[in-house]
Amino acid sequence: MTLDPVAILREYAYWLERERADTYRVRAFREAADVAEAIAVADRPTTEAGWRALAKFGPKTSAMAAAAQAGEIPEALAKRRAAGAASLDPRGDSLRPLLRGDLHTHTTWSDGGSPLWEMAATAEALGHEYLAITDHSPRLRVANGLSRERLLAQWDEIDRIQGERDVRILKGIEVDILADGALDQAPELLGQLDIVVASVHSSLKDDAATMTARMIGAISNPNTTVLGHCTGRKLKPDGTWRDQSSFDAELVFAACAMFGVAVEINSRPERMDPPDELIELAIEAGCLFSIDSDAHAPGQLDFLTYGAARAVAAGVVPDRIITTWPVDRLLEHAGRRR
Repeated sequence: MTLDPVAILREYAYWLERERADTYRVRAFREAADVAEAIAVADRPTTEAGWRALAKFGPKTSAMAAAAQAGEIPEALAKRRAAGAASLDPRGDSLRPLLRGDLHTHTTWSDGGSPLWEMAATAEALGHEYLAITDHSPRLRVANGLSRERLLAQWDEIDRIQGERDVRILKGIEVDILADGALDQAPELLGQLDIVVASVHSSLKDDAATMTARMIGAISNPNTTVLGHCTGRKLKPDGTWRDQSSFDAELVFAACAMFGVAVEINSRPERMDPPDELIELAIEAGCLFSIDSDAHAPGQLDFLTYGAARAVAAGVVPDRIITTWPVDRLLEHAGRRR
């Protein structure tokens, strides 16, 4: 009995992504899987040497594919599975099962590393009830932001893939907050989306008054669902933090509470945004929250556990976390001001 080498290679890539391995290592396994998938099952090599002769296959990927063809679980994969059985952060284990979905994810449409179908398939395998695809908006060119035409084309792909999946795929965007507080996409398109995550990506060093006005402008927009990674802080390769934006947090969170915009607890380990003291301030302001992975690869979808741990530590009540809500309640809330 043989195992599917495509599934084996993709699973190994998933575990690498989950542990935040270097991108080039992950790409090697995903590209090899793509090559293998394009070959008819009956025509696939049966030996390690045969796999090694194919484009995109190196020593490790060839050995793994050959083991799968022989009906064996590769030793390297078995070790990853064993390591992956442990929680990313046990402090979040009580809340993690209550999270029904994820409202901030990226695909190869913008700066993600995997196609939309693969993100959806992995979310479904993880037990997500819904997944919002929130690729970047036009002006963020460094992240291959989506023009109007590309956004509409993505909607067509979502409709097609939805027919193949049980997980509910929500049409979304991570839209840039512009200098004047406007959102970087046409209002008529934003109004048709299920989820709008509004984030600041430019001019992060604006003075506090300017940044506060920008953020409140976006929060007051009737299309905004979530305020994404509000401070913009990020861990640098040298282990220090990039300076976070300056803004009047009391005013910003009061606006979020007033307009029902959820404050994102961004689960990426290199963001951990907002910092703990701002989560506490948002709780005091009466804010809703959204625990999101900000995943750029399938293995990163499980980062939700990190965000859950931070929410538990801060004492966030589960019902104030919109990603614990059923999809109908979530969508009704998202469309309440449109």
